[in-house]
Amino acid sequence: MSDCAAIREQLLDAVQKRLGAAQKARFDEHLASCAECSRIFERERALNGALKARPVYAVPPSLQAKLSAAVKPPEAKPRWGRLVAIAGPLLAAAMLVLFVGQRWFLPDRAIVNEAVNDHLRVVYAEHPLEVESGGIHQVKPWFTGRLDFAPPISFSGDEEFPLAGGAIGLFIDRKAATFVFKHRLHTISLFVFRSEGLSFPLHTDTSVGQKRAASTTARGFNLLLWREGDLGYALVSDVDPSALARLAGKVASH
Repeated sequence: MSDCAAIREQLLDAVQKRLGAAQKARFDEHLASCAECSRIFERERALNGALKARPVYAVPPSLQAKLSAAVKPPEAKPRWGRLVAIAGPLLAAAMLVLFVGQRWFLPDRAIVNEAVNDHLRVVYAEHPLEVESGGIHQVKPWFTGRLDFAPPISFSGDEEFPLAGGAIGLFIDRKAATFVFKHRLHTISLFVFRSEGLSFPLHTDTSVGQKRAASTTARGFNLLLWREGDLGYALVSDVDPSALARLAGKVASH
């Protein structure tokens, strides 16, 4: 393994300050002499800072008042007193769960909008690819050390959907693996990300391999969204839905 490859496998540990003293010394020495690794490290550090700065929502005063009122039993006839004492806290807990769900489990459209926005960043970026394709066996290992998961993608592209390359993205509040495919003059983005805390569409109207998926459109783009294990997938492009479905099937079957 080359020095650069070894150093780049330590990027995540370096950003999160988990390197031992000897490892850190070797890491810093390499960065001082390698402009490319230094540039990648600074980008990873900035991305990590953006993740830590994601918003934390507080319970608004109006909801606090409602919760307090729900917990406090109203005056009632003696025979209902015990029931109210039990139901009041349960109602308050249910309201709190509903509130937390609305805040932390983002609605379906949040995923759709984020996928379209990220696709537009790929399309409009001057240099959208951080690793250009020499096949999936070159692109996939590039993500090692840059993500806290391994994207289980093995489709190398073909004549209909050549794989252009990949990059690291930020999907809402977490890192994502971005795979870029081409179809004639169209660009197709595949985002793979941790799905924890995200609300996927409940209505799944198509299949991707053995998984059910949701198809939708937004701002003129077609999307396919599905989950597998603890990972989420978003496939986005302005190609027609049938072409997008064919690519999704190839991605899922390899």
